[in-house]
Amino acid sequence: MRINKYLSEAGLCSRREADRLIAAGRVTVGGITARTGMQVEDNSDIRIDGRRIGGQEKKVYLKFYKPRGIVCTADRREPGNLTDYLQYPVRVTYAGRLDKDSEGLLLLTNDGDLIDQAMRARNVHEKEYQVTVDREYEDTFLEKLQRGIYLKELRVRTRPCRAWRTGPKSFRIVLTQGLNRQIRRMCRSCGFRVITLRRVRILNLTLEGLKPGEYRELTEEELSELKTRVGGLQHG
Repeated sequence: MRINKYLSEAGLCSRREADRLIAAGRVTVGGITARTGMQVEDNSDIRIDGRRIGGQEKKVYLKFYKPRGIVCTADRREPGNLTDYLQYPVRVTYAGRLDKDSEGLLLLTNDGDLIDQAMRARNVHEKEYQVTVDREYEDTFLEKLQRGIYLKELRVRTRPCRAWRTGPKSFRIVLTQGLNRQIRRMCRSCGFRVITLRRVRILNLTLEGLKPGEYRELTEEELSELKTRVGGLQHG
């Protein structure tokens, strides 16, 4: 098995992240610095930063309602980090981060292939958000969001999207991009400040039945549909 696939299936990171670790010289196989694309066996002595990596773990798939104030990072030096908050017995990572001031749905898993598929921008995966801004707005504001907005600081135009009013200062928006702080930047470019931002859906997964801070494993039906949507990955 290629080493990046091994590290991915061990639930440590995505294949692309594994390639970056290998390129940085942080991975060894049998005491020798690993090379990109090298083949390894299940019983190989594989280490990251000197720490031996075990074999494949059971795949875990969770949906989690991230509260405000929790940081999407595994770095335990960061106050309010996701790892310490969850205290989950298996190492999991997220597909699509939420910033500290935002709340809502996170997909957590140790399935690196699923993360790779879910994070690829060309796959156009939907994420839905409930947003409140600092003042009342006209319909022209939503029309601008829907058409796409050029973000000078990122030098990119956002993709056309769906957005609809839910109140005088609130709306829902469905994005197929994952630009850094995208909704906050889009609103700011139109003269508005985001007060609350909550992700309510990722593809077929919703927050239904979860309170802030709660998580649960995906059902068989949820997982099967999710894998179909992100690229026909085999279930099991």
